[in-house]
Amino acid sequence: MTSLGVMLVIVVFLALAFDYINGFHDTANAIATSVSTRALSPKRAVMLAAILNLVGALYSTGVAQTIAKDIVSPKFVTQEVVIAALLSAIAWNLLTWYFGIPSSSSHALIGGMAGAAVAKVGFSVLQWHGIGKILAALVCSPIIGMGLGFLIMKLLSYIFGNFSPSKLNHGFKKMQILSAGLLAFNHGSNDAQKSMGIITMALIAAGLQSQEVLAPPLWVKFACALAMAAGTAAGGWKIIRTMGGKIFKLEPINGFAADLTSSLVIWTATAFPGLHLPVSTTHVVSGSIMGVGSAKRVSAVRWGVAQQMLVAWLVTIPTTSLLAALLYTILSKLL
Repeated sequence: MTSLGVMLVIVVFLALAFDYINGFHDTANAIATSVSTRALSPKRAVMLAAILNLVGALYSTGVAQTIAKDIVSPKFVTQEVVIAALLSAIAWNLLTWYFGIPSSSSHALIGGMAGAAVAKVGFSVLQWHGIGKILAALVCSPIIGMGLGFLIMKLLSYIFGNFSPSKLNHGFKKMQILSAGLLAFNHGSNDAQKSMGIITMALIAAGLQSQEVLAPPLWVKFACALAMAAGTAAGGWKIIRTMGGKIFKLEPINGFAADLTSSLVIWTATAFPGLHLPVSTTHVVSGSIMGVGSAKRVSAVRWGVAQQMLVAWLVTIPTTSLLAALLYTILSKLL
């Protein structure tokens, strides 16, 4: 095998490793509310999320194409750039997972790609229009989730306000199975496509795919879908505890409202014609939980935990950019 072939194998391995880590890092997003309210046992919740992550990952390729063309210009991308970006994102995901911080895998990957590419070419390589669009989606989506979560929770409280708590909890525990499955599907449909886009860039860099063809091949779709599903099946219990209880003490009706809100926001970003934007499931779910909690009362939300998460979000892109730039500099001298 040529050195180019070896480099491509390394890229594919790292991209699938990122997807696997993303799976267990972000499992909490899909199942934290249903586990914390005991609508599902942890084992059943994880398996539900894994299966529907897999189905969702095969749904479309619009987000993958956005990742492949809208962060950096594909013609300047080399295997070293992609490897540095993936190593940076993987390192950040593992660090935040270890400390139980729900950070954004999307931010980590985007920061890594930008930092590695700038280290190679300079700031001219960045697709500013595309990056602006992606960042706008990443910033606005949790805010939209918070507002929509507040409205949906108020509407549910108005409709079911006269029901007894025991009857309400029993009914919404069943509804949470549906909402958790819907969220797992949407998580897979958006997040798995990020690695698909990265592998597509590597195939273009290796001359195995035209720059004009940005849709990932079928084998890439299946590989990324399976990697994310396997990671999801491994679970992510530290982050589940943060998402499921530390932000706001959830009841089944709150969990249903948060999952439904998150699904609507992610589906819109993924599938709405003309958008196909990567969003952070972590951010969207966190914003939705905060909005749902605020609908009960603002003081019900533990804003201190939310503040810690916000700090982690703000430092993700700069940190992964700098780390990827350093890794690229080292790799370019070694390879």
